[in-house]
Amino acid sequence: MTTGRDWKVALAVQPRQDDYDYDLTQALGAVVGIKAIVPSDALTAESLGTERAGHGVLIREDGVILTIGYLITEAESIWISFNDGRVVPGHVVAYDQETGFGLVQALARLNIRALPLGQSSEAEIGDRVVIGAAGGRDRSIAARIAAKHEFAGNWEYVLDEAIFTAPAHPNWGGTAAIGPAGDLIGIGSLQIQQGNEQSPNLNMIVPIDLLKPIFDDLLTIGRRNRPPRPWLGLFAAEIEDKIVVTGMSSRGPAQRTRLRLGDVVLAVGGMEVKDLAGFFRQIWSLGDAGVEVPLLVHRDGHNFQMNVPSTDRSRLFKAPVLH
Repeated sequence: MTTGRDWKVALAVQPRQDDYDYDLTQALGAVVGIKAIVPSDALTAESLGTERAGHGVLIREDGVILTIGYLITEAESIWISFNDGRVVPGHVVAYDQETGFGLVQALARLNIRALPLGQSSEAEIGDRVVIGAAGGRDRSIAARIAAKHEFAGNWEYVLDEAIFTAPAHPNWGGTAAIGPAGDLIGIGSLQIQQGNEQSPNLNMIVPIDLLKPIFDDLLTIGRRNRPPRPWLGLFAAEIEDKIVVTGMSSRGPAQRTRLRLGDVVLAVGGMEVKDLAGFFRQIWSLGDAGVEVPLLVHRDGHNFQMNVPSTDRSRLFKAPVLH
């Protein structure tokens, strides 16, 4: 992601007030910068680093900020910056592994307006949106919804329907997807390449409707109020209708088994798997975190069965520091 104090997006793609029916400056005023410092021995330090920077959106005027969870997972300190130059501390309230959302509480009185939550289910392909970043219009992009469809990430993550926008924002993590009514319809998660190298990049947006059923649980107990999904600690890719193991977390359950990089997973619990989303969903269908996951694996011309124990990933995370 593009970082630094002086970066701006190209003038040609910046949003203009005349193109919108809401107060663009006020809406973008709710988008804040987030900097997180993570201990070097944290589980996620190996993949996400120890200094993370991105954005968040004030969604309640008492200081509750919604962001993308990978920015704040295992953070020991959080700093929140505003368009008026203020920087205040915050602390992590929750990170939801299923959606990828994270919540931060600002530890200061903010005196800025929160961005209301919209209805991502009502967003349509072709709708005009603003991908808002901390810093206002100079750092935000006028975009459109290019697609809405399932998304599977190689880190044991699936969204039934993600939102994809273009042109892509270069500093996408935690950006606000602001819909035609001037409300929040999603949070920026990734930049992805579609099709081939000549195709424009897209931003993948986590839809805001996924937050609403779990919001109260995240605020009050820091997680959703149900048992966690099983986690194996592996990375996988879908290659020619085959599920290939491409990596393993150094502290995950898969690392302690006979599973190897390059192994092809043919079936989970006796059910054939051919796509990434189906692979992860079949694992989750077997039960809660802690369940043994039977895999049929192909390696070097041979098939063999193996069981991989699962765990609750959050047990391996460092707990948030309360200030």
